[in-house]
Amino acid sequence: PLILYQRDDCALCDAALAVLAQARLPEFDSVFIDADAELEGRYGHRVPVLRDAGDGRELGWPFDAAGVVAWLR
Repeated sequence: PLILYQRDDCALCDAALAVLAQARLPEFDSVFIDADAELEGRYGHRVPVLRDAGDGRELGWPFDAAGVVAWLR
């Protein structure tokens, strides 16, 4: 399963959502880090971050649709 770590009111996160739609990403979960101290510590300065929960790989912003597709392969 794919997870997009993001924040509330985050323009970069909104841009990442648009890129993921453009890449026709399969289903993914959105996790907002704002209220979670552990996630805030891990991702606070890096959001948005796309994570493959299956193998632990992460794709940090900035990314484009082609980059997402290549990362998924």
